[in-house]
Amino acid sequence: MRREGGLIMDRKTGKDAKTAPAVSKWSKLRRRIGWMTLLSLIALASAGFVLLRYAPLPAGATMQSTRIVDANGQTIASLKGGVNRPTAKLADISPWLVKATLAVEDRRFYEHAGVDWRGLARAAWVDLRHMSKEQGASTLTQQLARNLYLSHERTWTRKLKEAWYAARLEQAFSKEEILELYLNQIYYGHGAYGAEAASRLYFNKPAKELTIAESALLAGIPKGPRYYSPHLNPRSSRARQRKVLQSMLETGQITKLQAERATRESVAVRALPEEEERAAPYFAEYVKKVAVERLGIDERLMNEGGLTIRTTLDLRVQQMAEAAVKKGLKGAGEELQTALIAVDPRNGYIKAMVGGRNFRANQYNRVFASTRQPGSSFKPIVYAAALESRAITAATRFRSEPTLFYFDHDRQIYRPNNYNGRYFHGDIGLRQAIAASDNIYAVHTIMQTGPENVIAMARKLGITAPLKAVPSLALGTFPVSPFEMAYAFSAFANGGARAEPVAITLVQDRRGKILYESHPRQEQAVEPALAYVTTNLLKSVFERGGTARRVSKMLNRPVAGKSGTTDSDAWFVGYTPELATAVWVGYDRGRPITSGEAHRAAPIFAQFTEAALAGSPPKGFPVPEGVVHAYIDPTTGLLASPACPGEGAIEVFLQGTEPARSCGPLGPVVDSDARRPEQPSRPWWKKLRKWWHS
Repeated sequence: MRREGGLIMDRKTGKDAKTAPAVSKWSKLRRRIGWMTLLSLIALASAGFVLLRYAPLPAGATMQSTRIVDANGQTIASLKGGVNRPTAKLADISPWLVKATLAVEDRRFYEHAGVDWRGLARAAWVDLRHMSKEQGASTLTQQLARNLYLSHERTWTRKLKEAWYAARLEQAFSKEEILELYLNQIYYGHGAYGAEAASRLYFNKPAKELTIAESALLAGIPKGPRYYSPHLNPRSSRARQRKVLQSMLETGQITKLQAERATRESVAVRALPEEEERAAPYFAEYVKKVAVERLGIDERLMNEGGLTIRTTLDLRVQQMAEAAVKKGLKGAGEELQTALIAVDPRNGYIKAMVGGRNFRANQYNRVFASTRQPGSSFKPIVYAAALESRAITAATRFRSEPTLFYFDHDRQIYRPNNYNGRYFHGDIGLRQAIAASDNIYAVHTIMQTGPENVIAMARKLGITAPLKAVPSLALGTFPVSPFEMAYAFSAFANGGARAEPVAITLVQDRRGKILYESHPRQEQAVEPALAYVTTNLLKSVFERGGTARRVSKMLNRPVAGKSGTTDSDAWFVGYTPELATAVWVGYDRGRPITSGEAHRAAPIFAQFTEAALAGSPPKGFPVPEGVVHAYIDPTTGLLASPACPGEGAIEVFLQGTEPARSCGPLGPVVDSDARRPEQPSRPWWKKLRKWWHS
């Protein structure tokens, strides 16, 4: 110790001796905390080692059927997992399938201890960069752990549990045993679990007899059992098979010659066994596709996770749809096909779906067929675009006769024809053109409006199919699916508001936890006034001279719609305020339809619509602001007066587009209020008041 300036200093440390004991206590405390932390870490590590080495693995998850139910809770389909699950020893599975699986799923299987930390770090980096959990990087052992013990939700907690169980599996089993477990557990689609079940389902042979080409095809399926199914998506399945063969070549599992031979080999895939008859089978398959591809629900969880999927379908309405289709095609050849899709315009809910005549015979859902020309059923979209742009009104008249149309800068010629060569050989108005489905009037309209504006209208109504800006667009020459046509027309039925398609409203797990809940969204595609005017004009299709006049007696409520006929397609797309429906009839391979076959779509629509809405009182389409009714002369398109050559009729217009002149040599302006439908003639006292003010 030494004294400096009144302070007693420690000679060794050079610090105030009075404070030295406090510093010493703090140092001891830090050292004690350090030792305690170290001992705790050692204890945790030891406990982790013991657990990893000796803790028993949990029992595998119990499989439960997933139920798809309608809007009222009635069961549509029950997805029963584990039905097709024969097991096989590793020695009884083709070595080519083993090699193909390792090459495409886990190349470092024999090098890691359950978790590929290199791949996991890479995946985590990608996920952090994109703020998602999309990267997999799961080893084969992790996939097995997930299938045996965990759910398929994409969370970091599940990922950590998966890694722990994978490490535990590696401690408890040999690599060969893990491979055997995996190849007996993995889902290969269409209810087949494990290599043996898949081999017999797709190739009708035991797994030990699989060739290189067959093994590569099977090994590619588990990544996306629906997308890579050789039955549902043969092109994608074939492309995936080539990728697996390339992976086998890169890892030295096969030679270049073997890869080339396997690529050229034509693999014969066995047809799927017939399923039992069930309710709404096309819709059930669509729901599964939406759940897996859009909602991200794992397909294995879909089949055995005990989920409850509540949908928008109404089984009673579905039965009405199936009955209408059956009756409408009675007496027709078995090859004649059909599609029907009905939606609620108010919320976008799918109420009924028929994708074909016989699901057991053919699972192709024609509701989504994108190769069928809508024909004249596309015309309402043309007329809506023309009315919106003020290119025409209900009073606009064009001549119905064979006409040449010149378009584009190089003056190309387009020569449309009316169905069966029928023309009026005179001027007609829009209502008459819609009722009779006059092609010449439609092409005149698109030439006045501009094809680009028609395409813009189609896009606003939700049609995404490729369309070209040419005059023939007016006649529906570019394919559109029944699904898109139904939703486009639903906007007219819903006051111009287009609702997004909805098939699933709720998904719950086996414990009742909500995994997904829909929130219907709408957007105002067109103005309410335009939707009403279009609808009012389309009602004429069911009136005298209309193409659907013969089915009007089957309907006891206000209905709007449009028929469409091409060489190989027959359509009717129509709606009420509660239901919009598209019906298509034709042949899958585009074979020409007969006149009798062309007239089957409208009766199917009429019978279904009336049956589906039975018990509901008829509802009219409400008249919004911006709509004007005027009493006009159909022969001139002017306001009706005693001087007009024809008999007056009430017509509907967007406000500001109604005629301002009446018939007569001087063509005086007439007050349109005098020509409204509810008061076609002016009382004497109003005439006197007008004279007095004048």
